[in-house]
Amino acid sequence: MKVLITGATGLVGQELVKQFHAADIMVHYLSTSRDKLENLELYKGFYWNPSTAEIDEKAFEGVTHLINLAGASVAKSWTPSHKRAIINSRINSLDLLHKTLSKLDHQVEHFTSASAIGIYKSDFTVLHDEFSEELGDDFLAQVVKQWEEKAEAIEGLGIDVALVRIGIVLSKSGGALEKIKSPVQNFIGAPLASGLQWQSWIHLKDVAAIFKHVAQQHLVGTYNAVAPNPTTNKKMTQQIAECLSKPLFLPNVPAFVLKLALGERATLVLSSQRVSAERIISTGFEFDFSKLEPALKDVL
Repeated sequence: MKVLITGATGLVGQELVKQFHAADIMVHYLSTSRDKLENLELYKGFYWNPSTAEIDEKAFEGVTHLINLAGASVAKSWTPSHKRAIINSRINSLDLLHKTLSKLDHQVEHFTSASAIGIYKSDFTVLHDEFSEELGDDFLAQVVKQWEEKAEAIEGLGIDVALVRIGIVLSKSGGALEKIKSPVQNFIGAPLASGLQWQSWIHLKDVAAIFKHVAQQHLVGTYNAVAPNPTTNKKMTQQIAECLSKPLFLPNVPAFVLKLALGERATLVLSSQRVSAERIISTGFEFDFSKLEPALKDVL
């Protein structure tokens, strides 16, 4: 087994590479930065630039499994230019992979692409599984729909395809948790809006392990990468405060304040998505962190 990863230097990508290397699996990776290209025994970098359709085709030599994690961050301010970057970074990457695979004599058998639970409709009662027809219509949901459509097109090349819909990633090194814990650390933490919105979270180690599991088990179809026990924004904020030994004494932050401060991006913290992990569990995957408290204690 030899793996080619896009987005290998990102948050999930770095952890995934670490887990593949622990299993002595060779990793090739594509990077848009020539400064990040390395040539090590189990880790070899190749240049690509999806915006100009440049790619080093040597990256595919001997590769049997391709994992796509490429995409601009949705956490930055949603200016018109960054919204275009959010879409184009995902679509252009998949278009270039499809074009390259269609003309190469390659050995790729399996393709896994990142996706996001942001595709699901915001709802306070529905439990979304991978077959849910309750999909959102906001900006992020529209991005994810296009993202998945482009990824699924690779199936037309005779390659098995899996989609991994990622939840809120909890990590020591950045990601969503950093923005949630910072106000708590500075004594200005409070639940957001009603605080009742569902947050389907996952520990960084588990989300990387799911990608590895999907590739190694040659799974096809869509899988949610969320822990089995989603929580509410209020409960997560309280748990973070307890782990940090900080008080919570401010009232909830009103939704209109969040919308004024964040604009359209407020959907990231106001949306409620209660998402099921049952399908990935049914494949034999076992979570290291299935409950929130030990997950937070590990990363805080």
